[in-house]
Amino acid sequence: MGANTPARHSRGAPRPVGTGSPSSLQALFAEGLDRHQKGQLQDAERLYRRVLTGAPRHADCLHLLGLVLHQTGRLERAAEALGKAIAVDGKPSYHLSLGNVLSTQGRLGEAAICYRQVLALSPGDQDARNNLGNMSLALGHLDEAIGCYREVAQINADYPGLQANLAEALRRAGRFEEAIAYFRRALGVEAGSPVLWNRLGNAYAELGRPNEAAGCYRHALELAPGFVDAHNNLGNALGALGRWDEAIASFREALELKPDFADALSNLGNALKVRGDPDEAIACYRRAIALKPDYVEAHYNLANILRDQGQPDAAVECFTKAIALRPDFVDVYVNLGGLLADQKMLDPAIACYDRAVVLAPQLADGHFNRAIALLAKGDLAAGWREYEWRWQMPEMAAVCPRYDQPRWHGEPAAGRTILIHAEQGFGDTLQFCRYAPLAAARGLRVIMSVPTALVRLLHSLPGVDQVIAEGTEPPAFDLHCPMLSLPLALQTTLPTIPCSVPYLRADPGQAAIWGQRLAALPGERRRRVGLVWAGSARNHAPALAAVDRRRSLPPEQLAPLFGMPGLQMFSLQKFGPAAPQAYKLIDVMAEMEDFADTAALIENLDLIISVDTAVAHLAAALGRPVWLLDRFDSCWRWLTDRRDSPWYPTLKLYRQPRPGDWDAVIGELVRDLRHSN
Repeated sequence: MGANTPARHSRGAPRPVGTGSPSSLQALFAEGLDRHQKGQLQDAERLYRRVLTGAPRHADCLHLLGLVLHQTGRLERAAEALGKAIAVDGKPSYHLSLGNVLSTQGRLGEAAICYRQVLALSPGDQDARNNLGNMSLALGHLDEAIGCYREVAQINADYPGLQANLAEALRRAGRFEEAIAYFRRALGVEAGSPVLWNRLGNAYAELGRPNEAAGCYRHALELAPGFVDAHNNLGNALGALGRWDEAIASFREALELKPDFADALSNLGNALKVRGDPDEAIACYRRAIALKPDYVEAHYNLANILRDQGQPDAAVECFTKAIALRPDFVDVYVNLGGLLADQKMLDPAIACYDRAVVLAPQLADGHFNRAIALLAKGDLAAGWREYEWRWQMPEMAAVCPRYDQPRWHGEPAAGRTILIHAEQGFGDTLQFCRYAPLAAARGLRVIMSVPTALVRLLHSLPGVDQVIAEGTEPPAFDLHCPMLSLPLALQTTLPTIPCSVPYLRADPGQAAIWGQRLAALPGERRRRVGLVWAGSARNHAPALAAVDRRRSLPPEQLAPLFGMPGLQMFSLQKFGPAAPQAYKLIDVMAEMEDFADTAALIENLDLIISVDTAVAHLAAALGRPVWLLDRFDSCWRWLTDRRDSPWYPTLKLYRQPRPGDWDAVIGELVRDLRHSN
């Protein structure tokens, strides 16, 4: 019997009425039983009722009447008749039959009580044990369900449907390898069951093996081409493989067969979103919600895409609806917190993250996002502690170097050698390498492991003994520390940020050469301005790519700067979209092999105007004046509502007043350039 099918009926033929009954009632009962066994239910019911007119407490007749009423769909009356039978004589079979009726009614907890009563009276009853397993499975009591099925298997391993039910219970319990083994055993008996192939596919999918899952779903569809769930599940497996066009086709096939299939609509929306069709994705989510107003996942998915499409108010409404439907939906709190943080509503965002980590104390995303909000708010002490959760996130754990040496947490260690290793982007390394000299000042011998493009430049850090390229074997060391954990180790708060600049220096000889080259340019000496308008696209990571699109601006929007007198513009844009030729930018970036080269050029510029990129960090670390063009949902390091930076005394922030409003930023920039000339 499948896990979701009604429980089995009682076994065997009912016993005839006892010898003490009047012969006429005995004859009526026997005739009713005969009609019942022949499937003549209406006649059987009529005869049973005649018996009960003369013998209202006839337990077997009440029981059989209950079975007829169950078979003909009159469940309330069936339960009433069976209850009367139990009141007269509480036989195990009566409790079993009542459990079956209650199960059909969806009263699973009450049905389970009946089956437990059967087992109290008859511990070896296989049907009651199996049915109790089914109820436990349906109620989510997975350990009890598994225990019941295993006990039945000890008595009768060939009990109908047992292997499939045990497999499903193991799958839901997350014991996928065991579940797959039992599904395979069940298919050895029922190889032509599309339901079993579909469930086996589910186990493979949840185990993270979408190729095998897709194969199972395809097998199910070969057996039953109209199997709607298998089409939908195949779409999910294909999506997990990145085969989005095929996934979309599977979801559409499911919807062709069942137009009101809300799950397939939501899944189609997810696939369309990934493929870059947000309008149709939104339409799918809205249709799913119209069909199933309490479909919490569809509300959640709609909220996320509305957020991505720049509709924060509508997104908040959808997130709020999802929370109302499922108050313990952890991901909603995390994503709503992210949306509120993007709107600079940090206290409400932190409240969302607090709720998420109460519901799921080990949720790395919740802790990490809480860290970012605390840091943006300026609560660095709490923020650094939470920021350590980044190492529990799969994308960070995957790139974290593994060392046998202990981690340094700021304890006294004079005379020992520490390896400080970069962990994120160029900009993070340029910002936080300032802590290496502080470690050296505590008596540690410092080795730094950084991206190759930064090795030559970071040799200028005072107190650092050696700088090596990441990925190369380091020399012997005693301790190690990730670079962005140094502020925690050194207990940095807002007032104690080490902000003296310059802490990096260009090579004097190389800088002098660039000075000579720039001096030789034709025309009078004008104010030299370096420009960066775009960051790295980072297309390998969709979330980071989305951030880059918001932090970058089309070079055409810089046009007002090029009509200003007294300025000589230099491109510091290494990659990304080229500026229009009409701008007449001086571009020598093809000569820049690493950041040390770029630093030598920047030393000869008067001002750097940059979006939030590594070049801005480089110029500020060199102590050069930097005007940073900042997106509305600013990075945590720039805090909120400040024009200056506690990290870089020479940096000035120009913030978008509204998401995407670069025109206002450029307008303010032009006014300040005009007044500062």
